[in-house]
Formats: sequence, structure tokens, C-alpha cells
Amino acid sequence: MVLLVLCVIGCLAGMWLFRNNRLAADAASGAEDGKAPKERKLSVIIPARNEQVNLPHLLGSLREMTFTPHEIIVVDDFSDDRTYEIAASFGVTVIRNTELPPGWTGKNWAVWNGYRQATGDLIAFLDADIRLAPDALAALIATRDRCGGVISVVPFHYTEKLYERLALVTNLLGAFAFTSPAERRNPRKGLYGSCIVTTREDYELVSGHSSVRGELLDDLNLGAKYTEAGIPVTNFLGCGLVSFRMYPQGIRSELEGFSKGAVLSTGKLRPGTIVCVALWMIGLIAAESALFAWGTSWAVPLGIAYALYTAQIVLFGRYVGKFGWFVPLLHPLSTLFFLVVMAYSAYQVLFLGHVAWKGRNVKVGGKPGA
Repeated sequence: MVLLVLCVIGCLAGMWLFRNNRLAADAASGAEDGKAPKERKLSVIIPARNEQVNLPHLLGSLREMTFTPHEIIVVDDFSDDRTYEIAASFGVTVIRNTELPPGWTGKNWAVWNGYRQATGDLIAFLDADIRLAPDALAALIATRDRCGGVISVVPFHYTEKLYERLALVTNLLGAFAFTSPAERRNPRKGLYGSCIVTTREDYELVSGHSSVRGELLDDLNLGAKYTEAGIPVTNFLGCGLVSFRMYPQGIRSELEGFSKGAVLSTGKLRPGTIVCVALWMIGLIAAESALFAWGTSWAVPLGIAYALYTAQIVLFGRYVGKFGWFVPLLHPLSTLFFLVVMAYSAYQVLFLGHVAWKGRNVKVGGKPGA
């Protein structure tokens, strides 16, 4: 009975953490400066390192927008595949990133160089794995104008292969971190770096990515810069409008991608979020122990707890990603993957002093590695 109560408390913590704050296609179009979305000059900046697989999806979707961006700038960050050629074939502006200066991480330098070429009054920073619905840019602009400040979107995660679907629990925890009510007043409130929209004026006020040039968690730290400057930071879920397929290249890239900031990002959260996430995870693991309790007195209460968590995961998962039917029902597989991610992240941070990502080692503490 004690374990069942613990699981119920964990489920309640999850209900409190998760807010279905979705980006809406019919977002109000009234702009704070009197301009409608159609009148805005939007510069889209896409940093790309070895993104020949993802870029055609993003650039193809940008061709189908109901709102046409002022310019699209792809920054080729020393790719050794066909990233440059593919971007150029879509007729967008493509620039080659220059040599990485001391004190900068690769992505921050690429984004900053893209910004220096941009001429729009609004800027959208998009990762190359993003995919947009036709109304997405119009919704992003209207939402930013309604909320003011800077906005970011946690994309809906499309998965195809089993190893990709193992990210279910990891994605849910990410959604918790960005929708938790405790984060609304976080003085270090972060952004989700895959999709950020800001005015040029606000971006320049906080010195943009130059102010976080050596940070591994560029998005979280950039959000903190906006918050410190008194500029509102608002995060949304992208279900229906903004999506991505994160790691089609294989499970190694998935493990590296999730682990590069898993441990470090926890320190950016408010205590209320951390406590509730811990309660949710403890309850989840307790419920999943039902798989080993058959034939014991614990089988019924733990079976009820497992069913409760499964229902909650299925419910939340509808707004977070597409993970098939198998993994949500056998979510212990996804929980195990998350624990591996956290262990590998801790190993890199505490013992190696750097994390690996896209062929680079980035030292923890803001300095690029080899």
C-alpha cells in the first residue's frame, strides 16, 4: 500500500508539472508595434553541421509557409558531408562558418555569424532537424507579438526506429522542465534552443549568443540573459506546428545528444520542479517494479500503479511526440534508456570534463575542447 501511495503522489506530481501550453495556429495576430505578421521582416537562421539528412525537410517546409520569411540563412559549420550543396540547391543564403575563435562553442559561433548577416527586425533561430507546418511561422510571429519578449518551442518529436522511441521518458521530462509552473518565476529561466523567435532589438540588448559564447547550454543561458534584462521568456509545446526528428543517424548520436546537457541542465531548474520530477521518477520506477512482482503480495498494488503511470504517459505523450504503441506500454525500456543517458552525462561531466557532440569535445565550464 505504501508503494501504491508513493506512485499516486508521483502521478500527481506529473499532473502538476505538465502544462499543455501549445503553440496555436490561430494565435492572435495583433502585434505590439501595430504590425501584422505579414508585415514583419523575419530572418531565419539555421546552424548546420553535417545535416544533409535533415536540411531537405526543414528547407522544404519553409517553401510551403503561409508566411514568407524575409530571408533564410544557413550557416555551414565545417560539415564534411553535402550540407552546403543541399542548402545551396534550395536557393537560400549559405555561408561557411569561419574558424572557431578561442572561448566560443561551435554552434554559438555559427549562430552568431548567421545573425551578423541577417537584416530582419525579427529573428528565428531554427535547428536543422526542425520541420514546420505551413502555418508555423505565422503562429510563431503572432505568438511572440502577443507575449512580448522572446519565445521558444519544444518541438513535437517524430520517431521511426525503436532506438529513437526509447527517448519517450527523456522527452517527457524535458517537457516537464519547460512547462512546470515553478519555472515561471525562475530568474534563470531558459529557452529551448531548437526554435527561438526574438526581435533584433531584444537580441542585441542582451548581446545575443555572444553573451553565452562559451556555454554548452547556450539556450538555457541565453534565456537567463533575457530574464536578467527584464525581457519576458515564454516557452511552448510545438504539437501540430513545430516538430523534429532528432537522431535518425543512430543510437550513438541520440545518446550523445541527450547526454551532453542532461546533468548540467538540472542545475538550472527551480527546487519545486526538481522535487516534483524526483517524485515522478521515484513513483515511475516503483510502478515499473511490478514486472518483477508477479506471484507476490505486491502484484496487485504495483499493477495498479503501473496502469496509472501508463495512462499518464500515453496522455502526455500525445502532445510530446510520436513513440508508437509498444514503448508507451513497456515504458521501463524508456526509463532504462534515460538512466543510461544520465549516467553517461555524469561520467562525461565529472570524470572527463567535456562532452562529445558532432565530432567535437566541448569542455564543461564554457571552453571548447579538442
